[in-house]
Amino acid sequence: MNPYWQQQQPRTPDGLTVLWALVPLFTCGFGTPFIIGYAAYRRRSPWLVISTGGYVLSVVIFLIGVFSYDDLELLPVWLDATMTAGLFINWIGGLVQALIIRNKVFNGPPHQNSMNQPPRQMNPPQHQMNQPQYPPMPMRPPGPGFPPPPPRPGGHATDPRPPMPPPMPPPMPPPVPMPMPMPMPMGGPRMGPPPPNATGPRSPWRDASTRPGTAGPADPSNRPEQLGHYRVIGSLGKGGQGSVYLGVDPQGRKVAIKVLHAHIAGDEAAQVRFLREVEAARRVAPFSTARVLDVSVTAELAYVVSEFVDGQSLDQLVRDKGPRPEDGLIRLALATSGALAAIHKAGIVHRDFKPSNVLIGADGPRVIDFGIAKALDQVTATASQIMGTPAYMSPEQLAGEVVGPKTDVFSWAATMIFAATGRTAFGDDTIPAILNRVINHQPDLSALPASLRELARACLDKRAENRPTASDIMLRIVH
Repeated sequence: MNPYWQQQQPRTPDGLTVLWALVPLFTCGFGTPFIIGYAAYRRRSPWLVISTGGYVLSVVIFLIGVFSYDDLELLPVWLDATMTAGLFINWIGGLVQALIIRNKVFNGPPHQNSMNQPPRQMNPPQHQMNQPQYPPMPMRPPGPGFPPPPPRPGGHATDPRPPMPPPMPPPMPPPVPMPMPMPMPMGGPRMGPPPPNATGPRSPWRDASTRPGTAGPADPSNRPEQLGHYRVIGSLGKGGQGSVYLGVDPQGRKVAIKVLHAHIAGDEAAQVRFLREVEAARRVAPFSTARVLDVSVTAELAYVVSEFVDGQSLDQLVRDKGPRPEDGLIRLALATSGALAAIHKAGIVHRDFKPSNVLIGADGPRVIDFGIAKALDQVTATASQIMGTPAYMSPEQLAGEVVGPKTDVFSWAATMIFAATGRTAFGDDTIPAILNRVINHQPDLSALPASLRELARACLDKRAENRPTASDIMLRIVH
């Protein structure tokens, strides 16, 4: 609308607008939400609505602090600082903002809604306003027998006008080219990973044909890119039950993610054992093992997330740098026996204690991988269900008998022999020969320090009841 014909609004006196803007000063900031809220209503401004919400929040925090403590000297430091800052913002900030926007609120152009405005009328061009208006001429078919049209007023002769051409139809938009369908390859559709620009849920595995399922173990080179909230950045190894990957949590901390093999992911019994493993690990003192952080079990995938220990395994350390010296071996024996004591105190039998399950971190040895651990009330296994590494298993474990904490003591002694010599205690040839030595022969203990030799001999007794406990091992090393 032209400003000349626009209805003029009465102007609010400047004295009243200044008085309105000084309300925060007179009310110590408590009146700020009301005047800014009124300004938001008049201007329909979302920014003023946000400002009003901030001022209301400051008043509410101040009132909560005042009414919650009878003695204001008892206010916590953080609450006192928050109340003071909020009151200052409402007092001074509200005053400054009100002084800035007062003219726009009262004397500015009113907020108009384009939906309520009447349609604008187009004024005719100036050169058409001065010409005489004639009545519309009737259309007559050409040809003889029709008199010429009467002359126009004012004596002007009327010349025959040619008929007006019919209006041209609006041009049609150009047709949109339709994409040509891709030819289907011979033998049906091709199976494989989706293209980079494909839509829909994306599998965490790089190659869908080798992701975990019930058909068999996944390809070790086909590591996932994302597992739940964790981004996978590398591989750490592969064990009897699954593969271990290096991941990063949403906070940027490194974690170890153990994923079940494909033939276990589809087995309900294996999933139950997997969940029992996680619950068992949660009961162990965190100083001796890697803490369990998260677990996920689905029909396609099962994994457990634990604390990442940055260090070499004892097996790799001995192979790279040789057997441990006497002082280092005694420290290792004391730390690992303490870890086993904490595990046994939680009611768990590790059942797979070996050099590769001992990580040497910056803060000392850590016992890891409860991949075959069970609670004490569920620790039986048959000969066809042996779980563990034969060279470090106890005689009762190989025989399929009931096992307990003394089984881990036998494996602990065999691990100490490996750390002292760089060789397995019962040889590394064929499995039948190893099993025969474990059941019927005693290993060579001459490479062990004198302080550990008799202790290891007692731990390697063929009868479990004759072996010491992990706590007894700690006491004998110290004394």
